[in-house]
Amino acid sequence: MKVFYVFAALALLSLAISVGGKWFGRSIALAGHTDDTTLHEIVIGNNVILAPANAVRFDRQRRDGVAERLDLYLRWPGLDGYSDAARDDFNHAGDSRRILFLSFEERIMSRDMSGRLQPIYASMLVRPGTEGPGGTTLYAFDGRSGYQNEVLAVAAGPDGETFVARCLDGESAAESLAPCERDIHVGNDLSLSYRFPKELLGDWQKLDAAIRAKAASMLKTAG
Repeated sequence: MKVFYVFAALALLSLAISVGGKWFGRSIALAGHTDDTTLHEIVIGNNVILAPANAVRFDRQRRDGVAERLDLYLRWPGLDGYSDAARDDFNHAGDSRRILFLSFEERIMSRDMSGRLQPIYASMLVRPGTEGPGGTTLYAFDGRSGYQNEVLAVAAGPDGETFVARCLDGESAAESLAPCERDIHVGNDLSLSYRFPKELLGDWQKLDAAIRAKAASMLKTAG
């Protein structure tokens, strides 16, 4: 009987190691990502954001409930979350840059980035600017601005609103996965900032429209 118990214990230990090893191996392979598409309801202020777990960037935010901030990452152009098929893009393998980083949080500024162009950024810009991709004009910041190694991308939108994004420049841009950033107002007093690869600046109209549509599809606003 003692021998039987020893073999039974060894069998159970082997099974535990096998199951644990598979789980641990999968955890390492995912490297913080998840392919779980379960929808979570995250409440920020008077807004409910419906986000699939595989689009939520950090594990601690993959839960229902009240939060101060929600960070997402999505693959361009489908704006889908992590999956096994998209593994290389989310792990930034190769030279392709296709991941966008989005953050929802309560609004603390009365103006979004476009609205800050004239009252804040305009006096800091070195003129004239240079021609950028997609009809944008790129302006360097002067030395007193505090925006070192950055340029401001400005373009006239089809709806009359000016597109404005800040982008890292030079080596800083080359070392960053998403060196351009823009913020917009969405929902009920929410700010949505999104960072994107500089290669997408030339397609800024499609990019901005897609981000706004994606945000609208995820938001339920009270009041």
